[in-house]
Amino acid sequence: MEQTYSITVRETGEVFSCGGGQAVLPAMIHAGRGPIKHGCCGGGCGVCRMRIVEGEWEAFKNMSRAHVSEEDEKKGIVLLCCVQPRSNITVARIF
Repeated sequence: MEQTYSITVRETGEVFSCGGGQAVLPAMIHAGRGPIKHGCCGGGCGVCRMRIVEGEWEAFKNMSRAHVSEEDEKKGIVLLCCVQPRSNITVARIF
């Protein structure tokens, strides 16, 4: 059985569930939580760019380097359509 994790949106305190084999963005959209702006859902448009401030995650597909540099990714800046949780995580908007 797939592990389920809690995803917290820092600015609002909203919490939703995301399976370990699921991208964070579709779970956010399904739950109707957080800043659910999205575009292509494929890692190319950059609309779902946020920072993971707590927890473990894994990129399961390539993120456009036009929107997330390798340095950004090391700081937790990701495209939510391209990452899956590996623990409970907290996401935050990038201003």
